[in-house]
Amino acid sequence: MEDVMSRKVVLAAVAALIVGVLAGYWYGGSRSYQVGYDKAVSDAQAAQDALAQQAAEDAAKAANPFQKVNPLEGVTSNPFEKTKEILNPF
Repeated sequence: MEDVMSRKVVLAAVAALIVGVLAGYWYGGSRSYQVGYDKAVSDAQAAQDALAQQAAEDAAKAANPFQKVNPLEGVTSNPFEKTKEILNPF
């Protein structure tokens, strides 16, 4: 009788162990999925924010007239100075 009782206790312990392992595996899998999903969402948001920041900086740089090439660079203030020097060398 003790042999049957100890066998039932061992089977109950093994069954509880199997149920516990399966429950832990299921919980760990669902939890790690959620953690991975949250990380992917935050990574995607950070990438979008970085791209938006870069686009805003590029747009501001393109709209800034002081960073463009000066179209009047090299133009003399009085174009007749050179002609005056040629016609009247004194």
